[in-house]
Amino acid sequence: MQERPGIITFKGNPMTLLGPALAVGDKAPAFIAVDTGLAPVSLADFAGKVKIISAVPSLDTPVCDTETRRFNQEAATLPDNVVLLTVSMDLPFAQKRWCGAAGIDRVKTLSDYRDRSFGLAYGVVIKELMLLSRSLFVIDATDTIRYLQHVPEVTSEPDYAAVLAAAKSLL
Repeated sequence: MQERPGIITFKGNPMTLLGPALAVGDKAPAFIAVDTGLAPVSLADFAGKVKIISAVPSLDTPVCDTETRRFNQEAATLPDNVVLLTVSMDLPFAQKRWCGAAGIDRVKTLSDYRDRSFGLAYGVVIKELMLLSRSLFVIDATDTIRYLQHVPEVTSEPDYAAVLAAAKSLL
């Protein structure tokens, strides 16, 4: 397993990411995660759509909560051929409870708890915490990565405008 130290920090401490260093232009790796009903979900389930994938450490933290709520609001301004996915290691039951309490109805949450299929394929598993780093991927309708952002400090919010602009440029 490839280890990439120092890409991100958590509360100022350098962390190590596990998995490949993906780049713009790469084919988006396949993955299987689980939805809030425990059904398997794969990248192929969103074929032909523009995908914004937001990897977060846990929905039960303030920054992840804020980020997912923001993307849920932004989703209302995007056409039906754009899907917003938030992937975390939270259990599907916790994701479902959080989404219900937060009124999340446009972002689809996926849990990577079973085998870290998404996190390891996309190079966003934090070795020291075994959580996903705050990272964003914009993937076009042909499953090519067109934008990616590894938020340097896990406790910081992403650059929402850049992510949304990248997705809108594909429409």
